Amino acid sequence: MKCLAVLGSTGSIGVSTLDIVAAHPDKFRVVSLTAGRNLQLLQQQIRRFNPRLVAVLSPADAETLKSSLGCGAPEIISGIEGLIACACHADVDMVLSAIVGAAGLIPTMAAIENGKDIALANKETLVTAGPLVMEAVARKGVRLFPVDSEHSAIFQSLEGHRRRDVRRLILTASGGPFRNRALAELQRVTPAEALAHPNWNMGRKISIDSATMMNKGLEVIEARWLFDLPAEQISIHIHPQSIVHSMVEYLDGSVIAQLGIPDMKTPIAYALSYPERLPLDLPPLDLCRLGTLSFEMPDLQRFSCLALAYEAMRAGGSAPAVLNAANEVAVEAFLNGEISFLNIPELIRATLENHQAAPLEHIDEVLRADLWARTEARRIIDTSF
Repeated sequence: MKCLAVLGSTGSIGVSTLDIVAAHPDKFRVVSLTAGRNLQLLQQQIRRFNPRLVAVLSPADAETLKSSLGCGAPEIISGIEGLIACACHADVDMVLSAIVGAAGLIPTMAAIENGKDIALANKETLVTAGPLVMEAVARKGVRLFPVDSEHSAIFQSLEGHRRRDVRRLILTASGGPFRNRALAELQRVTPAEALAHPNWNMGRKISIDSATMMNKGLEVIEARWLFDLPAEQISIHIHPQSIVHSMVEYLDGSVIAQLGIPDMKTPIAYALSYPERLPLDLPPLDLCRLGTLSFEMPDLQRFSCLALAYEAMRAGGSAPAVLNAANEVAVEAFLNGEISFLNIPELIRATLENHQAAPLEHIDEVLRADLWARTEARRIIDTSF
């Protein structure tokens, strides 16, 4: 029986994770849960999975939840201390890290330092602090399993092969809702249009990242640290059907790919149960009915966020943390109607241009870069947009 902490239990990844736990009660037990503002769903999860510890954002939310649950309530705490406590609970074997954005970094790092294995759905942890995270993983001897469908596909395609035989990684991307939209039309894109992903059911922030393809840029940086390869060996192919989740090309020209229907339960289950594969109640992949799988190169003019991500990765140090923080501010501003869709990459570039990248030696330096970028991006919005 594997004992889990689920960080971000009310988001789409957290909900899918708990569905897997419910389907395999002989294999998993939920020790702790953390969530944001969706207290109603969290209350239902607590009643169903009976965790020992729960963390929410604020003391007021904690009191509301305690009152709703009555005498059957577990221990409920709040804030960053609550997140860390849930991630580091003595009974936890593995932490499913699915908090959205840079907020997932601190509890994930705390879990690693406490010797917990990680199922990582929070890509920002590696984007902002990749060298520090991977050093801690090696030093503590823990396993870090990717949950993103693309990185899980690469992980699976590397199994049984020698890393020195790898020529490149090929991350696939759906292209989002605007793959064929004229560039001139993107200035008028609404948040509702950008949130309408053609293949995946995702949260608001990641849906906008998919529309700008910043999501793929962040995944490139994540892959650099997960698989210890430079930018020059990581490519992106647009694949609208979202069936080939990613590929590995080897020195002899062989390409190993992982295919499946677009459902996050598959990579989540593999991360939780590795090396075992769990039976899942999902429809089989019917390639004959699908008929065609197509691929194309991304248009870096249309998706300039991709180019920004590669630039930040090559700059290294604090640059990826600044890229990520500026993007989070830009996405929120777009959803709030403060800036246009095409202002998103413009704001990120302006923030990066005002930053001098510095080496990262401690997690506090990541947090300072993150705070600086958020403040600077906000200043640019208020003065230039």
